[in-house]
Amino acid sequence: MSKVETLKNTLAIFTVTAAAFALAACAGAPCPATDANPAEAPNESSADITKVDAGTSANSANKSATDTQSKTSATTSATANGSATSTTSTMTSAAAPGADNEKSAIFVSDALDNYRLTTPDSKFADGANSATNPETSADDAGNATNVADPYTSFPALAESVFAHADSLYKAGQTDAATAYLERFRIIKPLWDTWEARTDSMLAEFGKARAAQSKQFEPVVLEIQNMNRAQAAYSMVVETADSLIALAPGDSLTNWATAQKQIAYKNTLAKAQKEYVQIKSLADDQAQFADALAQAEKFQMRYRDFEDTLHIQALIDHIRDMAESADSAAIKYWEKNDPAKALAKADTLIKTEKFSAAKELLNKLKASNLRAQALQKYKELGDAFCNKQRKETSQIFTKAQKQKDEAKKRTLLEQAIEPLDKCLAEYPENSQKQKVLENKQFLEKELTK
Repeated sequence: MSKVETLKNTLAIFTVTAAAFALAACAGAPCPATDANPAEAPNESSADITKVDAGTSANSANKSATDTQSKTSATTSATANGSATSTTSTMTSAAAPGADNEKSAIFVSDALDNYRLTTPDSKFADGANSATNPETSADDAGNATNVADPYTSFPALAESVFAHADSLYKAGQTDAATAYLERFRIIKPLWDTWEARTDSMLAEFGKARAAQSKQFEPVVLEIQNMNRAQAAYSMVVETADSLIALAPGDSLTNWATAQKQIAYKNTLAKAQKEYVQIKSLADDQAQFADALAQAEKFQMRYRDFEDTLHIQALIDHIRDMAESADSAAIKYWEKNDPAKALAKADTLIKTEKFSAAKELLNKLKASNLRAQALQKYKELGDAFCNKQRKETSQIFTKAQKQKDEAKKRTLLEQAIEPLDKCLAEYPENSQKQKVLENKQFLEKELTK
């Protein structure tokens, strides 16, 4: 062996031994930053260093330092799949003149492995769970598992990497921080691979969903046709629930639920129109028996809408009206013409025969012209109260001219009586507010 080769081997042994001792020191305390400029190192020495494989495991670094003196050949036969050498020697090798990008990436990767293995409290030590905001899922056995949300986990992990690198830099470990970030930087090819795999999986899932959707297509079309034809809510619900029971997936399940809501709105609109018709049959036409029969059928057909329409309350309302109606009056209109009676009531109002008009209109409330009779009854109340107010006005005028305070007081009390009569006979007449104001005015005059 030539002197040159012997010198090179000795230099290699010395370098590996120094690296092992530096690694052991870093495991117990923070390593100071290496200020050596790789560009100033001798070319020959740097070239020899790059020949030293970085495959010595960090967990056996001390052992390697001891065995190196007796096993010179180990420095040239160590495999490339082991852990990294010390951070200092690796950074020097990575920056050596003439080293290509691929070799630099390998040495940087090894440097990070070295730092991770010699820093057990690192956030990214083997076995550490760096996922944030995990979602709860279940495995095939039904056991609860944590599934990371990639939308939050990856950004959080990246921020942790930057924070850790910054903490190394601030602690003076510039080489370790640089190696750590270089390790992170070379993930990009892996990311491209992950994206390609994601696209492939999405395509496969899409095919499965399409095949599954085709399986449920007949039921989907049936539900769509039902809602187009505004079929009964109960029918749509039955069909939609049968689809949901087949577990067609989230998309179709949500769609079926939305279709039930559409059917509910469609059926409710139809039910509301029918409700108004039934109520009008009782309120406006006094057809209580017919209205009650329709209301009971209506309740059976729209039992899902009881909370919205209050159908039972409508039935009770019709029954109360039927019970309060004069049975004799109902029979009277079977033989007499309600239209002629309504015209007669109008004449009685105009001639101020209010009592007769009121009696006739109360009878007409039990006829098929009930709505017209109710309207005419309002006109009767207004006419009656107008007359009472006029009478009050005349009496008040007399009271104002009276100089005798006792007689004046008596007239004011008499002026209030017609107003009380209006409120008693027709408490819901349209002039009620004016009548009350007139009464309050007269009562104030009495206190003077």
